[in-house]
Amino acid sequence: MTALANLARLIRSKNAGPFELTFDIMFDDAATYRRVKESGVLTRERIAACYGLEPNQVKFFLCDNALAIKASIPRPYFQGDPRDSDGHGGQQYAPLMDIEIP
Repeated sequence: MTALANLARLIRSKNAGPFELTFDIMFDDAATYRRVKESGVLTRERIAACYGLEPNQVKFFLCDNALAIKASIPRPYFQGDPRDSDGHGGQQYAPLMDIEIP
């Protein structure tokens, strides 16, 4: 088992408008991307579990030509809300880093 953070070239989060966050998980090579994709570990359901959401709240995309996996979720608070602790959404990727990939 290897943590996703050790396999991906980049794991990032950012705003996708004021009401959504998006996550990009990018890989350096096709073999590593296929390993993660074919493991069946990184799914809509897994992303939902990481953020306390229902799976139907997660938009999930496998981008084979870009060697990337992308997911978008609703922001817990809209951007600019006084309760929003991360206005740019750039610190929300951390729960994805420790996902173990066989």
